[in-house]
Amino acid sequence: MNEPDAQQAGASNVAPASGASVPAASASSAPSAAAAPPVPQKTVAAHGATAALIALIALSVAWEWWLAPLRPGGSAMVLKAVPLLLALPGVWRGRLYTLQWASMLILLYFAEGIVRGWSDRGLSARLGWLEVALAVVFFVCALTYVAPFKRAAKRAKKQANTHA
Repeated sequence: MNEPDAQQAGASNVAPASGASVPAASASSAPSAAAAPPVPQKTVAAHGATAALIALIALSVAWEWWLAPLRPGGSAMVLKAVPLLLALPGVWRGRLYTLQWASMLILLYFAEGIVRGWSDRGLSARLGWLEVALAVVFFVCALTYVAPFKRAAKRAKKQANTHA
């Protein structure tokens, strides 16, 4: 998986002649028609997405092993935390591609939380609503973090098309 870190995407540009990586400040001083402005970092959103994901992993494991498992003693539903664990390293590093696919994956947990919040009773229902809240926090934070990069890519594509 060779996806670039979000910090690298906004912090450096590749010089066209040499292929070497140069800082964005020196690249903007070079006479280049396609020099893109740096993308503003939304670190609060990145940290919020990471915190919500970690909390959702902890909730999934605790819910299905100890708090309110489907069967006494725990259930195989604890495995629902595995896809979230796979996303954690990329979300932790602020990788755009991971945040994009994880924001789609999180909708499954949102749906499960809604179903279990409405259909279960007692603690399990409250845990379902907590899962919904954590999924919404992750989704909003992930989209807030990714949006400036998507807008910058659109602008760069539009600018490249007008100069071509």
